[in-house]
Amino acid sequence: MRFISWNVNGLRSCIQKGFMEFAEGSDADIIAIQEVKGSAESISAGIPGYSSYYSYADKKGYSGTAIFTRISPLSVTYGLPDDEFNHEGRIITMEFNEFYFINVYVPNSQDGLRRISFRLAFDEALREYAAGLNASKGVIITGDLNVARTPIDLKNPKPNEGHAGYSEEERSSFEKLISIGMIDSFRHFYPDMTGAYTWWSYMFHAREKNAGWRIDYFLVSNDMTDKMKGAGIMSTVMGSDHAPVFLELSDPT
Repeated sequence: MRFISWNVNGLRSCIQKGFMEFAEGSDADIIAIQEVKGSAESISAGIPGYSSYYSYADKKGYSGTAIFTRISPLSVTYGLPDDEFNHEGRIITMEFNEFYFINVYVPNSQDGLRRISFRLAFDEALREYAAGLNASKGVIITGDLNVARTPIDLKNPKPNEGHAGYSEEERSSFEKLISIGMIDSFRHFYPDMTGAYTWWSYMFHAREKNAGWRIDYFLVSNDMTDKMKGAGIMSTVMGSDHAPVFLELSDPT
């Protein structure tokens, strides 16, 4: 089974830059995207051969997630149990026979960490939700989690300490999510790799210089470790300020 996740930074824009061609040629069973930046009235694009599921933000042109799947889910859930976090289209959960698949776009703490309280509360709600699901079957969490985990996950860790995406609070919160029984799939296969990033600023030729951050993930339940065949970053795929990430699992028996 092959899964792809990509923060497209506006689906309409990404479609103009080759998203459909990429998706149709990806041979992915599930494609999860974040930052759709649309509404039901403005965008509901589908991929031939896939069923489409969208979660839009109340605010038009902001946030939003979608999943395209060629495997029929047993159920689809939008949002978290606490409605406080359900107005920005940030999470879709699908249940399959062997696992739950959670596509999430975690809130950015923003400049000066002015939104960090909401961000950390969202993290806690996500963690409790995922732990509850993980009690019954495996869980895959994917998406833009808006945090670089360790110093090797961003080009310039020292100058970014305390900033959004690399504050001590956010990194600690991420480790709490890992501690419920999840594996950072990329680091499982590449524990010491440096220069492996998923997001680059549009400023200062950051992508050209590979001055980036690894903030997009596939987290997999510990009990699914033996099913993991590969994970990686598709850093040459353009169309957004993020690169797609992928996960490969052995097919269900």
